[in-house]
Amino acid sequence: MQQKIVPDIIAQPNITAVSPDDTVFSAAEKMLAAHIAALVVIKKGDTLVGIITERDITQRLVAKGLDPKNTPVSDIMTTNPDTLSPNDSAGDALNLMQSRNYRHLPVAEGKKCVGIVSIRDLYAAVMQTLEEDIKEKEAFVFGDRYGA
Repeated sequence: MQQKIVPDIIAQPNITAVSPDDTVFSAAEKMLAAHIAALVVIKKGDTLVGIITERDITQRLVAKGLDPKNTPVSDIMTTNPDTLSPNDSAGDALNLMQSRNYRHLPVAEGKKCVGIVSIRDLYAAVMQTLEEDIKEKEAFVFGDRYGA
């Protein structure tokens, strides 16, 4: 069975977001509080306009000596990010992430963000699928009582 991004990979989407006008410092505080490495950037009306990641902060702010308390998110975010549809498969997500070197992707319906998926989320889903596949094959080869 092909797993879909929503609800199979991210069952209960929980979106932590910032606005383009928020400071990078406040974005970093939100990341720290939520124990996450990426935030979606949302304009008024719930319109997805970007994504900001730890990598963006490191490469576009820290490495350039910018002040996080005076730099708006809009100055360092990735604008118009690639997105996934809730109906996309885990395989589609992995292919896009691998080909573009992403670790996080917003999940959107039109311009509205409904979640964010990470490479860790996908890794966990793939591992679960592989474990289930192994159990099914063992049951087929050795009978239902194998391992009981």
